[in-house]
Amino acid sequence: MRFLVAQSDPSLGAFLIRGLEADGHEVILAGDGETAVDTFLRETPDLTILDLNLPRRDGADVLSFLRSVTEDAPILILTARSELETRVKCLDMGADDFMPKPFSLLELRARCRALLRRRRDINLLMRQGDLELNRVERTVSRAGVQVALTNKEFALLEYLMLHRGRAVSRSTLLEQVWNMQGMSSTNIVDVYVNYLRRKLDGESDVSLIRTIRGEGYAIGITHSI
Repeated sequence: MRFLVAQSDPSLGAFLIRGLEADGHEVILAGDGETAVDTFLRETPDLTILDLNLPRRDGADVLSFLRSVTEDAPILILTARSELETRVKCLDMGADDFMPKPFSLLELRARCRALLRRRRDINLLMRQGDLELNRVERTVSRAGVQVALTNKEFALLEYLMLHRGRAVSRSTLLEQVWNMQGMSSTNIVDVYVNYLRRKLDGESDVSLIRTIRGEGYAIGITHSI
């Protein structure tokens, strides 16, 4: 899942990135309100963690703008302003949750999971045949049997599932899953596809992840090489 963290304190921003990335999420940091708005419109994050004390554009104004754009994207307010009036105002403006500072990272992560579970989004639980991928709980099962994946294996499978029925090129996977560009000489995509095949396919002669000649890899396409 892609998270946007709007936080002007670089140290706290780095702390949040480390904590949320440990759950396998992609985290984008915006250090001011204007950047937060631009990033939200460009990246369409699955969840936004928003501070109210932002330079260039106040967090309350950012909240109001984001809610004018979409009603569904979860927004969690994380702020040092703990007054009841501020909390009520933010919730009335459309915030989905409110956490005052100081805060527990463990609780923040749990609240993020709860917000994601409440989303009316069919892509939070994805299925292809007997494969099931839960983007909130970050679990994968095939034929009802849990499959343990590393964070990077999960991210690769998640991206292929989000684009199931279409071939995804190696260069796109390098950019979207590994944040690598211009690295055509690396075989890391092929290596991780093989890891997934060993874990997902078992003794089956037919692989869930297909190789499409001249195009890349795909799930949900019947022809392969």
